[in-house]
Amino acid sequence: MRDYRLETRKRIAYIRKKLEEAHADGIVYGNSGGKDCTLVGILCKMACDNTVSVVMPCLSKRNFESDKEDAEKVTAQFGIENRVVDLSAIKSLVLETVSSATTISDMASANISPRLRMITLYTIAQSENRLVAGTGNRSEAYMGYFTKWGDGAYDFDPIADLTVTEIYEFLRFLEAPASIITKAPSAGLFEGQTDEQEMGVTYKAIDDYLLTGVVSIQDKEIIDAFHKRSEHKRQMPSVYGE
Repeated sequence: MRDYRLETRKRIAYIRKKLEEAHADGIVYGNSGGKDCTLVGILCKMACDNTVSVVMPCLSKRNFESDKEDAEKVTAQFGIENRVVDLSAIKSLVLETVSSATTISDMASANISPRLRMITLYTIAQSENRLVAGTGNRSEAYMGYFTKWGDGAYDFDPIADLTVTEIYEFLRFLEAPASIITKAPSAGLFEGQTDEQEMGVTYKAIDDYLLTGVVSIQDKEIIDAFHKRSEHKRQMPSVYGE
């Protein structure tokens, strides 16, 4: 297990350095009430008092209920400014408008939400001279389990090297709300969605694979397949002349 007291100090120093380099006045991050954004929010608040959480429900019922409640628990406990921007009407408009040009697939529809959230965060950041904090972890990055130009877009990410297992250990160390630690990880992209159910493999298996290389043949096949087909997400766009 990592020394999370030391990890906290190192990550606070990293965040402060990013702010200084960018001459930024503060930080903004998307708060879904999940494990990753909770850890990012706590660390950012420790590093910079001018940290703003933005809860962005987007049609999903869960976004308006348990996710929003958990997000508000965190901001209340750690004294983080919280704002709510309801993106439901905008997503409906996008679906209506773009459907005149194509038949929108279920996955394309689901990915509209994180891309709208990215637009929202960067609009706030640019208006208030803030940096956008990323909330992705090592396990998700390896699987490509994030939306390109959605939650995959940010100015810095203070938890990108941590597996999901380590995220939970860190949250326990920081005494985050129990509801954050015990609920099933979900991107909240659609009703009833959970990360592990959608991927067909547990985060424990993914983390075991990353940390020890020991995993069942079936899980290894799933993990390798996800990693291979998502390689484009972890690369900068190709340009002619490379």
